[in-house]
Amino acid sequence: MLHEPNSSPEPRRGYTRHDARELALQILFQCDFHESTEFWLEQFWAQRDASESVRTFASELVTGVRTHQVELDGLITAYARNWTVDRMPVVDRNILRQAMYELLWIPDVPAKVTVDEALELAKNFADDETRRFVNGVLDQLIKHDARLEPKRRDLAH
Repeated sequence: MLHEPNSSPEPRRGYTRHDARELALQILFQCDFHESTEFWLEQFWAQRDASESVRTFASELVTGVRTHQVELDGLITAYARNWTVDRMPVVDRNILRQAMYELLWIPDVPAKVTVDEALELAKNFADDETRRFVNGVLDQLIKHDARLEPKRRDLAH
C-alpha cells in the first residue's frame, strides 16, 4: 500500500540510512556490470528522491566497498565455505561486501544494526536462503576478525 506524503509518522523515502543502504546496493550491483560509473551514476541519482545525507552515506558505502573490494572479497571467500565470490549471485556478494565494509570501517554503526540491515536487504532483494547465508558469513566475520572486538563487546551487552 502506498502512503500519501506526510500521512505516516515514518520519514519519507530517501531520508533514512536504510534507504542509503538500498541505494548503495543498487549502485554496487550496477558496478559489477559496468567498470565505470561515469555514464550512469548521475542519471541514477537524478531519478531518486534522496536527501544529501542519504546520498553521502550511500556514496561512502559504495566508495568504501570499491576501495576495499579485494580485501572484502578475501574475507567473503574465507568465511563463505565452499563458495567463491565470482560464483555467488551478484546481489549476495554485494550485500556481504557492503555489510562487511560497514562493520569494519564505520565504527559508529553497531554490529547488530549492520547485520539486521543486511538481512533486510537480503529479504527485499533475494530470498530466505540468501538471508541465512549472509547471516552465517557475517556471524563468522564478527566472531573471528580481531578488528571487530569493540563491536563484539557491544553485542554482548
